[in-house]
Amino acid sequence: MTGRFAGRRALEAIKGCAAALVLGVNVLAIFLAMMPFALAKLCLPFAAVRKPIDRILNGLAETWIAVNGWWVGLVGRVRWEVQGVETLRRRGWYLLGSNHQSWVDILVLQKALTGRVPLLKFFLKRELMYVPFMGLAWWALDFPFMRRGGSFARDLAATRKSCERFREIPTSVINFLEGTRFTPEKRDAQGADFRHLLAPKVGGLAMALSVMGDRFRSYLDVTIVYPGGVPSFWDLLCGRMREVVVHVRSLELPALPKGSDIGSAAYRRQLSAWVDEVWRAKDRRIEQILAERAALPRAA
Repeated sequence: MTGRFAGRRALEAIKGCAAALVLGVNVLAIFLAMMPFALAKLCLPFAAVRKPIDRILNGLAETWIAVNGWWVGLVGRVRWEVQGVETLRRRGWYLLGSNHQSWVDILVLQKALTGRVPLLKFFLKRELMYVPFMGLAWWALDFPFMRRGGSFARDLAATRKSCERFREIPTSVINFLEGTRFTPEKRDAQGADFRHLLAPKVGGLAMALSVMGDRFRSYLDVTIVYPGGVPSFWDLLCGRMREVVVHVRSLELPALPKGSDIGSAAYRRQLSAWVDEVWRAKDRRIEQILAERAALPRAA
């Protein structure tokens, strides 16, 4: 039995190394393919040039996602259950909020939602724009950069400038409200009143709504559950992830106040109360999904 287990682990390690190699080659190949178009976009900032270039860049990003989906399916049999995506539209504006447990979440979100909504964009700290090579790639794909550390009004103005083009181009912006990956230890240290989540933070959400709130079609409350246990990225590479449930709930966003009221304490309290309700419903949903899976026969 010990020898069989060791042999299985060795095979998984080989698969993990092969998958990591494919992932690395995929990143390098797509990055190199993007660079000529990114440089053209940087040097020729004209609408007539940017529009076809943006289509090519987004296509390359979706190719990267498709290749990742291919090797994930190749290294292991993953049972995918994706709910609530039937009414989503690729030509729409969406603000997404998701729980966060592992780096695997990003690949899961991309696989579950690519083709159903516009290419997912993550708010990034402005300092990341200057990361060699990757900063140019993120800029080329129009990832929004947020400035933080000054007054809310100054940060808002800088972030709004970063997102100007999103007002004309259908966009999906995602925000991990917990701010970090969930662990029971972090939850207990916070004293968070949830079983499966950390306390949500509304700063990034308030900024996104302040910048583009009148454009977002709806808020997509995304819940990711790993019934067999939260996988590490190495688990994913080795094919140890067996099942993932992605539940999407479309919600109406809270009313957006006018002008300076966007940064007010009153609006933050209103938004915090709304997010707290969303988060409590999410915590119950995770508990329900885990209970349903635990009740299934082992052979299933």
